[in-house]
Amino acid sequence: MADGILDESAWETAESAKDYWEYFPLDSVQARKQSEIKILYDDKNLYVGIKAYSSGKNYATQSLQRDFRGSGSDSFSLVFDTFNDGTNAFLFGINPYGVRREALIANGGAGEDDFTLSWDVKWKGDAKIYDDYFTAEMIIPLTSLKFEEGGTKWRFNSYRIETQSNERSTWTRIPQNQLIYNLAFMGDILFEKPLGKSRTPFAIIPYVNGINARDFDNNENLDNFKVGADAKISIGNSLNLDLTLNPDFSTVEVDNFITNLTRFEIALPERRQFFIDNNDLFASFGNGFDFSPFFSRRIGIARDTVGNTIENNIIGGVRLSGKLTNDTRIGLLNIQTAEDLDNRIPSNNNTMLAVQQRVFSRSNIGVFFINKESFKNYDFVDREDEYNRVVGVDYNLASKDNTWNGSFITHKSFQPDDNVGNFASSALIRYNTRKLNVFAKGTFIDEDFRSDLGFVRRTDLFKTLLSLERVFWPRKGIVQNHALRSFTNIRWSPSMDFKNTDYDLQYSYEVQFNNQSQARIEYTNTYTFLFDSFDPTRTEGAVPLPADQNYHYNSVQAGYRSDQRKLFSYDIRSTLGHFFNGNRFSMEGSMTMRFQPKASISLQFNYDQIDLPEPYSSANIWLVSPRMDLTFSKSIFWSTLVQYSNQRDNLGINSRLQWRFAPLSDLFIVYNDNYSVNVFAPRFRSINLKLSYWLNI
Repeated sequence: MADGILDESAWETAESAKDYWEYFPLDSVQARKQSEIKILYDDKNLYVGIKAYSSGKNYATQSLQRDFRGSGSDSFSLVFDTFNDGTNAFLFGINPYGVRREALIANGGAGEDDFTLSWDVKWKGDAKIYDDYFTAEMIIPLTSLKFEEGGTKWRFNSYRIETQSNERSTWTRIPQNQLIYNLAFMGDILFEKPLGKSRTPFAIIPYVNGINARDFDNNENLDNFKVGADAKISIGNSLNLDLTLNPDFSTVEVDNFITNLTRFEIALPERRQFFIDNNDLFASFGNGFDFSPFFSRRIGIARDTVGNTIENNIIGGVRLSGKLTNDTRIGLLNIQTAEDLDNRIPSNNNTMLAVQQRVFSRSNIGVFFINKESFKNYDFVDREDEYNRVVGVDYNLASKDNTWNGSFITHKSFQPDDNVGNFASSALIRYNTRKLNVFAKGTFIDEDFRSDLGFVRRTDLFKTLLSLERVFWPRKGIVQNHALRSFTNIRWSPSMDFKNTDYDLQYSYEVQFNNQSQARIEYTNTYTFLFDSFDPTRTEGAVPLPADQNYHYNSVQAGYRSDQRKLFSYDIRSTLGHFFNGNRFSMEGSMTMRFQPKASISLQFNYDQIDLPEPYSSANIWLVSPRMDLTFSKSIFWSTLVQYSNQRDNLGINSRLQWRFAPLSDLFIVYNDNYSVNVFAPRFRSINLKLSYWLNI
């Protein structure tokens, strides 16, 4: 039983992994607050015992809710690279209160986006607090992991955040210029006997969802009742087969509002469980910011006859992903969406095949094929929209010690009667050392390149980017490190004889203090050529800025983030300067007050004052988002988020009560309410009751 108390006799004879290294504030000495970890196993489970010494009992935690994150909380994490490839890993974590989390690490853990807590799997764990240390026990089923049958070694590391002594430590030493979960720096777990075939159960996750909803804008009721299920089937030790039938992809957690002052679309993160496991195998193609050929949030969303974004029901889907061999990964996804004749939305088949082959120590080559195609002939579907296909190859470089990484990418799209050109290419290289960071990228996107299942910020683009950063590490004082950085981003239009259409020249200075607070100041010189008329305030009926005009403007931004370990913490940034042919003043940030371990209250805000000369629009744009989180226990949570945006003309309320009555099985009661801001009136209101149950057979 994982009760957090290490009183079983097996722990007395097990060997300890100890002698942890400090990662912060220094990375060259042994940790002041040491930890010990013991790992045992049988044919069903890994058993982990942890003893972590502390400065007292005043541990910091955000709440008692699972899947916590943040350097301002105490935690202990284990990272298992079960295929020894330095590319993908499983993370299991626990804090002194026994709150658990699990995560997937992709792409070698090179960036913050490579760490996802959206993955869920069954395991047990708890902790016990003593005067100057805490202990924890974990029981991790081998069925929760993927690994090589017959293997005798995994790469392994663990890291700990200890807020009372302001220390972060790792079992295997990691330099501070790398992320603490980077997979280039790991030790080994050696198994006395070869690991056998994983006895992975067949998991079925049925759900029922009833919603009572009212659309006040269209004066109609939208009551609905849905039943569906997901299934997870393991094929051997290394492959996952995920099935879904009539899935409920309208997640109970709403997206955060974002103030958008740009001309381009903003990508929001994926939250739906079906897409999470091995998601990097599908979603990491492309260079991320400029173009990604597969963006899973495109599936299940469409536009109605007037251009509004609405949910498009999914009939079902299948997804196969995982390892074929130690060096080869494969992913196959096929999802069928339903037709909606009233909104002129066709039934589409959405398919992606991806293969990734490891080369050298941590690099890989990936190839993919994507096809989105109408299921039958519709008279309202234009010829060029009957199908969209994209093929591509990506080479991802990662040196053994992660000093060098980068990518070299070529993609091509195909549409009916349009097979010439349509390329998107990118080359990226990054050099990262303790004192010097260099980042360079070149991107080309043809004006006819399309990826209907992807995210393409803009086409007709040739772009070069160069970033140079010099980091200084004082030997004493209150400053942990400080850095000077120059950043150059220049864009041209190939279809206009490579006319220079945009550039951003940024120069910044950033200070990281020993108490984990940060300060930053930045100067930006911007040039923009508008291809089309554009109103950055998005005011209805406003006169937009004219097209075919050049705009030069400068701005200064300053920001400060306080010590996140404190019960009250904040992060604030302000921008002042010119904006197109006018002026801009912006203030944004967040504040959080924790009443640990039961509650936290936070406020996010964004204010933009845009002053443009007549006859163009000026505006004061507000986005205010207070949030309250209450955790009555480790299984009952209540969160309420209010979002006010006058740019969206919306005041939204999302209040969600969650009861985790069994492992990964939940009952949700969700209340949503939306009001028009300009003329205060209800727009949409719903109450949602959803029940899901994770059953291993």
